[in-house]
Amino acid sequence: MRCLVQRVKEASVSVSGNIIGAIEKGYLILLGVSQTDTEEVADKMLKKVLDARLFEDENGKTNLSIRDVSGSLLVVSQFTLYADTRRGNRPSFINAGAPDHANALYEYFCKKAEEQGMPLAHGQFGADMQVALINDGPFTIMYDSEAQ
Repeated sequence: MRCLVQRVKEASVSVSGNIIGAIEKGYLILLGVSQTDTEEVADKMLKKVLDARLFEDENGKTNLSIRDVSGSLLVVSQFTLYADTRRGNRPSFINAGAPDHANALYEYFCKKAEEQGMPLAHGQFGADMQVALINDGPFTIMYDSEAQ
């Protein structure tokens, strides 16, 4: 599983010109699921993201978690995080999870975040989405379960 986490001042996701999810201060999480990911992997990734200290404290040090700042999550499915660009000019997505598997884990990740009390908005799995954001910093971190 791969989570591209962007610390944002605001972010939204639209489908067909209609905003379907929006947050203010928090994280925009682009979530990619591989063929081999499991609910256990999703649990570990969610914990890693929620415990990460990516917000600044009163001294300007990144010592605060999203919970510490009462931030929100906007989670958007992103199979392209598993693009393999090693050969040719057209990326291969063979390592991305099959749609049914990926959607189940995407929904699971969102449900678990909400169960932990996180204010959450999300995209629409498989839709042609447009994402808008104001990246705060900019501050962007890639979490990869295979590198953990």
